[in-house]
Amino acid sequence: MDFNLYMQDFVEQARSEIADAGYEELKTPEDVDQALSREGTTLVAVNSICGCAGGVARPAASSAIHYDYRPDHLVTVFAGQDRDATEKARGYFEGYPPSSPSFALMKDGKLVTMVERHEIESSTPMEVVQQLQTIFDQHCEEY
Repeated sequence: MDFNLYMQDFVEQARSEIADAGYEELKTPEDVDQALSREGTTLVAVNSICGCAGGVARPAASSAIHYDYRPDHLVTVFAGQDRDATEKARGYFEGYPPSSPSFALMKDGKLVTMVERHEIESSTPMEVVQQLQTIFDQHCEEY
């Protein structure tokens, strides 16, 4: 069995889970610049193929947005798959090391805060939902 063909099924599933939740996929550095320079609040979900992304981060990304306060824009980059786009996005996350999965909240093109991998992998999906919604309460408008 071809390893890349085998992994493609997992990658497609990971992509569709976050896209189906309403997140815009950013696949190029240009996509990232355009999306992260928009006015308002933008939640960036840094997706990956690891177990904590599938078991915690993507379910939290999907659930957290069903809330009174939420970001204006929902976007995602895929670490390990869309490498140039992910690297470009990480350039906006000044002061934070590369981390996937993770979440970054941007406001008017500037980083407000991050939820890093170490906060995700040691949590349940509901704990991450609560953490994201607390951030939304502080920085987002009522939806």
